[in-house]
Amino acid sequence: MKFPRRRFLYLAASAAALPAALRVARAQTYPTRPVRIILGFAAGNASDIIARLLAQSLSERLGQQFIVENRPGASSNIGTEVVVRAAPDGYTLLMEVMTSNAINATLYDNLNFNFIRDIAPVASIGVGSYVMVVNPSVPAKTVPEFIAYAKANPGKINYASTGSGGATHIFGELFKMMAGVDLLHVPYRGSFMPDLLGGQVQVVFGPISQLIEHIRTGKLRALAVTTAMRQPALPDIPTVAETVPGYEASVWYGVGAPKNTPAEIIEKLNTEIDAALADAAMKARFAELACTPLPMTAAEFGKLIADETEKWGKVIRESNIKAE
Repeated sequence: MKFPRRRFLYLAASAAALPAALRVARAQTYPTRPVRIILGFAAGNASDIIARLLAQSLSERLGQQFIVENRPGASSNIGTEVVVRAAPDGYTLLMEVMTSNAINATLYDNLNFNFIRDIAPVASIGVGSYVMVVNPSVPAKTVPEFIAYAKANPGKINYASTGSGGATHIFGELFKMMAGVDLLHVPYRGSFMPDLLGGQVQVVFGPISQLIEHIRTGKLRALAVTTAMRQPALPDIPTVAETVPGYEASVWYGVGAPKNTPAEIIEKLNTEIDAALADAAMKARFAELACTPLPMTAAEFGKLIADETEKWGKVIRESNIKAE
């Protein structure tokens, strides 16, 4: 039996269009079962709170449960690997945090994955703000005064962090490099707060949400925020960049998925996450956490990840930071 040429071409075109139609249909019905959001940190910190706020909003918007699953360990590498090895179907997502994903790519030599290659960017969530604070025993009241004091006392000022390679460490190292000062890094496995308040360590580059009450009560003195712009939570506090041009250090949060996750599902998630970030109640809750919503396309988020990975990779290499 011979098909007329026109009939043959019609059937061929229909067959070629079928996979695209199936992909669109799959995205339209997604999700049809609960979705896991893997977070590589324990419950209770800022990334966990933000992940749960987002999960609640997506559950309400999409009619399926989005469940945050904490998989702490190895500076979040355990949780990331869970997602890398998951099926690329949109039902296992990664809560991305700059302090683990962009940093770990350089900090760890023998990872079982390549973050940029193996995780597809889905959506940016927001930017967390940090602040440079000192114990009141430090005579400096501004960043210029602190730099002058540090240069007059090289190696005698201690700055605390939550451990080698974390944001509180590399934000301080970036400041040292750009301001040309010699500070002594003191990493803590537990909280640095008692020693900071007691004056055993003199300076910290830490989350505004963690330090703001101590700033308000005068137990700590805020010198500058680390973000490019001044922050509503501390409107009278300048940025570090106003003294050290080009300095910018922020913690961003976002959502990723296993590579080869269908583009239609990524686009749908991106649209819904952006809509969640535009909600007034969500914005207000983010403001309490000193986090600014940062919606962008998946491609823009991918560029941010690549740029941040390169930026902090240079700091890690030049400062010779090693994973603990």
